[in-house]
Amino acid sequence: MKPLEFSIRFPAGLLICFCSVGASAQVSPALDRFSLSVGAFSSAPEINATLGSALGPIPTGALEARRKAMPRVSGEFLLGDNHAITLEAYRYSKGYSNSYAWGNYRSTYPDNGGTADLKLGFDLDVARLGYRYWFGTGKTVLGLGAGVGYYRISLKTQVAGTSVSTFPGAGFAQSEGSYSRQDEEDAFAPMLELGLRYAVNPSFRLFADASGIHKGGSGVRGGIYNASAGVEWLPFRNVGISLAYAVTDVDLKRNNASLQRLRVKLDGPMLSLKACF
Repeated sequence: MKPLEFSIRFPAGLLICFCSVGASAQVSPALDRFSLSVGAFSSAPEINATLGSALGPIPTGALEARRKAMPRVSGEFLLGDNHAITLEAYRYSKGYSNSYAWGNYRSTYPDNGGTADLKLGFDLDVARLGYRYWFGTGKTVLGLGAGVGYYRISLKTQVAGTSVSTFPGAGFAQSEGSYSRQDEEDAFAPMLELGLRYAVNPSFRLFADASGIHKGGSGVRGGIYNASAGVEWLPFRNVGISLAYAVTDVDLKRNNASLQRLRVKLDGPMLSLKACF
């Protein structure tokens, strides 16, 4: 073969090989080039808070509320066949109430007692944006990723009763009366995520997802963790529904004389409408 002929055929051969590889490479049937899901997460949440006081930390106990639907939006955009940008956002808002008799603490603090009615108004907004790499191109793919999460928490505390002066750190200055306080925190924190997809057939899939946002340092610290598993059904080419069981666990601590810890647990079914291309 002449040098000139080789110089022409060799690059052409490489181009043909690259084109052949690109043509043979394909997205897993368990994934979509682009997808957007809009739905609701139904849960009967449980909230626990720890209040600072002159008696030491006093837990509110488990406060349970009626089942409520929480809006949730998620999406994914593939870059190539294995790289993906993921996003999710949800919001929860609810009020709680309970009554307490501080005389229950007389075994530890014999000189203190009283009663109080506690009301908590709780709002939680969470959003995350991440990068995920999907391993595999067959019916089963595993995705690992990382990114950044944002959360905003608002808690309104209202207390009325007797011996409320046992809470000087929270602002109580009288033996009887009421107290109201508004706490709000927001922060960005690193996030890790994990995903698993399996295509039973072109219109029916199984999936599982998990993600965690963790913040350390001073001020508010702790984590927000999510997990879900379910099925997707695509009766039409670009439109379908997904049904999953989801769990969210919020566990945050703070250096504050009034509200020292807040933990919220949510779990229940999640139904979404999905558009995919």
